[in-house]
Amino acid sequence: MRGGQTGRMALSFAVTWDYRCPFARNAHEHVLTGLAAGADWDVTFVPFSLGQAHVAEGDTDVWDEPAKDTGLLALQAGVVLRDLAPDTFLPVHRQLFAARHDHGKHIEDEAVVREVLTAAGADVDEVFRRISEGSALEQVRKEHEASVNDSRVWGVPTFIAGSQAVFVRLMTRSPEGSDPQASITAVERVLDLVAGWPDLNEFKHTSIPR
Repeated sequence: MRGGQTGRMALSFAVTWDYRCPFARNAHEHVLTGLAAGADWDVTFVPFSLGQAHVAEGDTDVWDEPAKDTGLLALQAGVVLRDLAPDTFLPVHRQLFAARHDHGKHIEDEAVVREVLTAAGADVDEVFRRISEGSALEQVRKEHEASVNDSRVWGVPTFIAGSQAVFVRLMTRSPEGSDPQASITAVERVLDLVAGWPDLNEFKHTSIPR
């Protein structure tokens, strides 16, 4: 996904998501706000199943029982739209996070996902056709496993730039209408640390100001 042109080389990075994680919501809101404002970023949105990440050794993978996982339906819908209609994906991406975290809806409910997609003008029938036939699940699985194998990803949101992958928790949000410069600064500061200072492995506040 590309933003606008600023005359410099675009910042290229990937970021993982699962709609159930509030910190993924925070980070992706900042990314979406920056892109909408024309930030010169080349962003790859990578699905990651928290359900699969927490499967114990010897237990059944979520890929084999997808209906039992509360995040896979929305994740599949997001991936289909990302590949089928990128311009539609961006607003749907924001609204699927909002459905879960702002409105307290069950994103494992097909009716909820259909409502979000319909409001954005997405081809709902085509999205669910791909989910029903299994191609969407296979794509999620493929990208999830690649991020684990190639970048040792274990959670969301993980920012990946070059050979570096870093799990990040941003405490602020960026709802629609927020100052885009704040989001651009936040994301680019993260990327500067990810790619520019790999010596910093862990930096965590002992308490959170309220």
